[in-house]
Order: sequence, then C-alpha cells, then structure tokens
Amino acid sequence: MTIAIVTLMLLGYLLICTEHITRINKATVALFCGVWGWVLYICVGPYYIETLHNAGFQEFLGSQDYSIKAVNEYIRQNVFASHIAQLTSVVMYLLTTMAIVEVLANNGCFDFATKLCRSRNTWVTVWMLALCSFGLSANLDNLTSAVVMLMIMNRLVVNHRQKMLLGAIIVIATNCGGCFTVIGDVTSLLVWTRGAVTPTSYTSTIIVPALFATIVPTYLIGRELPPHLDLKRSNVMFRGNDSDIKLWQQVMMFTLGMCGLWFVPTFYRLTNLPPFLGALCVLGVLWVVNEVINRKRILSDQPLTTRTNRSLQYEIMQMIMFFLGVGLCVDILIEVGAMNSVAHWCDQHIHNIYIMSLVLGAVSSVMDNVALVMSGISIYPIKYGDPSSMTEYMRSFVVNGQYWHLITLSGCVGGCLLPIGNTAGYALMKSEDVTIWWYVKHITLKVLLGWFVALGIYFLIDYFLR
Repeated sequence: MTIAIVTLMLLGYLLICTEHITRINKATVALFCGVWGWVLYICVGPYYIETLHNAGFQEFLGSQDYSIKAVNEYIRQNVFASHIAQLTSVVMYLLTTMAIVEVLANNGCFDFATKLCRSRNTWVTVWMLALCSFGLSANLDNLTSAVVMLMIMNRLVVNHRQKMLLGAIIVIATNCGGCFTVIGDVTSLLVWTRGAVTPTSYTSTIIVPALFATIVPTYLIGRELPPHLDLKRSNVMFRGNDSDIKLWQQVMMFTLGMCGLWFVPTFYRLTNLPPFLGALCVLGVLWVVNEVINRKRILSDQPLTTRTNRSLQYEIMQMIMFFLGVGLCVDILIEVGAMNSVAHWCDQHIHNIYIMSLVLGAVSSVMDNVALVMSGISIYPIKYGDPSSMTEYMRSFVVNGQYWHLITLSGCVGGCLLPIGNTAGYALMKSEDVTIWWYVKHITLKVLLGWFVALGIYFLIDYFLR
C-alpha cells in the first residue's frame, strides 16, 4: 500500500507541474490526492500503527480489546487530528489576512501607492513598484500582494511590453519580500509555526539575501525599459462616493493594519496561541476603527465597501485549497515513512544543504514552490540538544539552522525562474498574457543571477557573522 500511496502522490505532483499543459486545476489535483491518500492509509491502518505508532497506540488502547474500530479511532484522534490542526491554523491565518486586505482596500489604503509609483522617469517607477511589492508582501501573502501591485501597475502604464516587464519585477519582489518574514509567505509561516525558526533570527538572517535577490533582477529588467514609460492619464479613482476618504484615514488604517500584523509574532511568543488568533485580533481592531471613522458614511447610506475584486478572491481561495491539499499529501507521506527514506537518501548521497537548496529551488521553477518547500520542511525533523556536540551538517537542522533558511529562500526565489513556479507568476500570466517562453527569454537568467548572488551573500553572512 505504501507504493500505491507514493505513486498516487508522484502522479499528483506531476499533474501539478503540468497544469499549464493539461489545464487541470492544481488545487483540484492536490485535494484529490490528499484525500485519497488518507483513505488508502485508513485501509491498511493496523500495519502503519503497529509499525510506527505501536507505543502510543498501546497506551491509547489501555484495557480495551484490540479492534479495527480502535485503530481507526486512534488514527482520527492522534494521527490525522494533529496534522489537520496545523494545516487549518495556517488556512485560518490566510483567510484572516484576506479579510484585513478587504478592510484596507475599502478605506483606500492602497491608493497612495499609485501616487508613489507614478512617474515618467522609468527608474523611479521601477524601484517604487519593487519597493512597494517587497514591503507589502512582507506582511501579506504573495498572491494578494502581487495582484494588488499588478492592479496599481495597470492604472499607470499603457504599453503592453512595459507592463509585462514591470509585472515580472512585481512577481520577483513579492516572492522575495514574502520570504524574509515569518508572516509574509505560506512557507515561512509554516517553518515558524513548526518551531524551526524564531521570527527575529529568521528575518535578520534572510533580509539582506532577499533584498539582493530583488535588486539584481530588478536592475537588469529595468535596463530593458525605455527612459520614459507610456503612462495613462491621471484619473480620479471612484468608489461610489469616496469624497470622505481622507489621506489621514488611508495612512492611519494602513499603519494600523501593517503594525498589527507585525505584532502577530509577539502575540504568539507571549501567549503561545496559534498565529491566526493574533491576526483575528488585528482584524477585530481594524473593523472597530473602520466602523467609527466611517460612521457618517454609514448613516448617510453612502457606499461603505469597494466593488469586490471577485477574481482576487477566487485566486486566493484556490491558493488556500491548494495549500490544504498539498499539506494533506505531505502529511500522508510522512505517516507512511516516505519522508524518512528521502532524508536518509539525501544524507547518504548529497550531505550538503547548499546543494539540496539548489535542487529544491530548481525544481520549484516547474512545480509550485509551496508544494516543494512544504515537502522540504517535512523531510527532516528539528534537531534539539547541544549544537556543539553535533556535526556541522547536523547543526543545519537545529532551531534557526541554515537548512530552514535556505529552503525558504531558494524555494521562493527559485520559484521565480519560471512563472509557473509560484502563484504570483500565474497571476501575471493571466493578467498580462505572459507566456513561459517570453519569460524564459527575458527574465529567467536575471532571476538566476539574483538567486546565486543571494546564496553567496547568505554564505558570507553565515560564515563570518554566525
């Protein structure tokens, strides 16, 4: 049965890689494989429980007689429940940040970004788009940040080729910006919630490599643009009646939302409660403030919400379903022992975390980086104990070890080598009709150079400062 489960997962991963060819939604594939993997696991539950969980099962059984019903109950309560609790915690966090973005958008919090990025000078627009994308993605998920910045770009630029190049910059900046904080990307959030890194140490280590992974390709792509962009005429943005939305309101709500999200790691450290509860606390505060400052609009029957971006909501829900499906797939591979076999093979034949991160980043370019990084996180357990008594290789897997940094950095940056390697890239393909071959010709080598520079800087920081 292990062979059947692993084969099912490999076929699912293959379909995820070839979504742009088969046109089969990867979220559907991930959910199908994840659910049926657990169904197959239940069918031979006694074998896996007696092999891998015998001590825990005997304690659970107590004075009861052995039965298939008892095995299934143990799987439900002690095996499946622990995995699904961690996955749903991340899903709740993503749903909460989605609601926070909606509240911020209703208060025009992203409108001033359009003004900041608007300039006839190409380099001003290029660097402001990259900076806004990088900063926004550090607080929100990559897809939301990319779609928001792509909408801002479309408000500014007319020329299609210029939009394709600027869109590529946005994709790169959002992926790199998301990977340097524990709340900015699904993968870094998962590494944090599993206890592999601490927020301050993680950010201080990754921020400089992530910056250079953004700066290098942004500069090279910017050189392909003309000195002056073809801009649209400046139009007044209309949200029904937006005359009551003042600049101070936009700045206050945006600052409150971003500072609140930055407080989430502190909330987790103080309470040891799941991060989504901290995000829900931020959402509650934002909603209360929103009701207070928009009271006149509510009483005067003026439109209080913007016209909802259904496309963005649909894409985010797909991303959440994909994450849930991939999580179920990875968890079932852990339970059947496949991940232990992969770890043993890597220890025997690779035994170098830099090579492993390069392989993971390269594969991330053709397969969604979320799936790859989640698999990479699950291959090795976190090592505890005195690091001085461990070999240099084994120290890579302790809390805040190099392995956890490199797989998130390489997964996010390597996923930008092709547009099919990340959700933001898919958004660019849909919004600007970017093809894989155009992206390879104009963007891939620039991202590759930025990735190698980032890894080199990480190595220097790790070697001289740690």
